Amino acid sequence: MAEWRAVDAEIGKIADIEGIEQLARDFPDSGSVRLRLLNAQLGAGQLDAALETLAWLKARGHVFSAAAQAQIPQLVGESRAAAARALLLPEAEPVEASEVIAAVPAEAGLIESVFAAPAGDTLIATSVTRQALWIREAGDWRRADLALADDLSGILQDETHNIGWIASSNIDGSEQDETRFSGLIGLGPLDARLYATAPEGVRVSDLAMGPDGTVYASDPLSGGVYTKGVWAEDLTVLVQPGTFRSPQGLAVSEDGARLYLSDYRYGLAMIDLATGRVARLESDVPVLLDGIDGLWRSGSELIAMQNGASPMRIVAFTLSGDGTRIVAARVLEQAHPDWTEPLGGSIADNALVYVATGQWDRYDKGQPVEGKPPQPTQIRRLPLD
Repeated sequence: MAEWRAVDAEIGKIADIEGIEQLARDFPDSGSVRLRLLNAQLGAGQLDAALETLAWLKARGHVFSAAAQAQIPQLVGESRAAAARALLLPEAEPVEASEVIAAVPAEAGLIESVFAAPAGDTLIATSVTRQALWIREAGDWRRADLALADDLSGILQDETHNIGWIASSNIDGSEQDETRFSGLIGLGPLDARLYATAPEGVRVSDLAMGPDGTVYASDPLSGGVYTKGVWAEDLTVLVQPGTFRSPQGLAVSEDGARLYLSDYRYGLAMIDLATGRVARLESDVPVLLDGIDGLWRSGSELIAMQNGASPMRIVAFTLSGDGTRIVAARVLEQAHPDWTEPLGGSIADNALVYVATGQWDRYDKGQPVEGKPPQPTQIRRLPLD
């Protein structure tokens, strides 16, 4: 297995071709890295190499903007223009496979994720800006406040111990309120409240749970991963900050031995939960593994919400028998005309229930952007078979 190269802020500033070529070797399934390489090749006049990078991107379904499609043939020169045009996909072909099942009221603000209860119509949505839950039961929505809650994002259910866990941290850049709680808030039986404190300065967001009830949480700002045992009172470090640039979605392997993680611009990593070793999840097929926000496991597949790809899409990656490689991929949904920015969700009854119209563009540091009032948030259901 390929070791994971630690990704700090300086990695994003590499501009020389040699440095970016090394990045492409370290993260061979990252479209973001290849686009950086393409820009460097065009700038240095390495035009044949630029065509090779365009072919790599086309094979993985990348669609350039209209402006880029007009500009790239000019940049490679007249003798290569026709070849460049042949390597540019004209547009994204929409794949629509989900249905709308609910709309969270606009007053709920910026909704980051939604939990769907199995075998029922109960939905629980987390609000970043309102720092509250919105719960739908019997078709009606109500607000549920949690004492000391900060921005709420990731949410999951420990069915064995009958506890729901929600990530609470300042993740929207708003002014820090020291009275707000950073860590995990648990909702137990008889309306009991549990609080698992994060280390100082840590801001957790995405969550996943192992088969024994252990919770895992990523910090997209500092690049660390944290864990909380079933009876632990605090979060502890699993992977040191700075290992990842922006860790997002998490999913636990079927045997509970490893944690899959999306580093937004670089790809998918695997964490050995016994040793803490971090390796790169490699692929035997041509795919893009960057731009992944939400990540879930369904049987032998990883379900990936690629809202950082062009086009945006939801993809199912089939894992090898030992869970260490991707051996196949299928697009479940792509370039849906009703999407804004699809975000978090949960799997219930063999379907992904997810936020389809994210509103991060309508808020700045927790406040509505002028001229962009909050809108209802569409929740969709996507069958996985």
